[in-house]
Amino acid sequence: MICKKCLVSGRVQGVFYRHTAARRAQELGVSGYAHNLADGRVEVLACGEDAAVSAFVKWLWIGSSGCRVTAVEVTDAAVDALQASAGFHTK
Repeated sequence: MICKKCLVSGRVQGVFYRHTAARRAQELGVSGYAHNLADGRVEVLACGEDAAVSAFVKWLWIGSSGCRVTAVEVTDAAVDALQASAGFHTK
């Protein structure tokens, strides 16, 4: 089990990015969250098996049909057992 914290930049708010990310995360079996930041980015926490998290992080560049992703900053995050087992949600 691994966790990655991602900061997604571009046109990612108001274009169903978080909702689409939640659906994709559930398809891949990834837990975590996606929420809007005040600076216009979306913060994403992705926890799960290495292959699933890697596929999800690659997908963050695609996003919803109305978005335009310009950057995805990825850092390792500590594995939080509670967060990792709570499914994927948006804030």
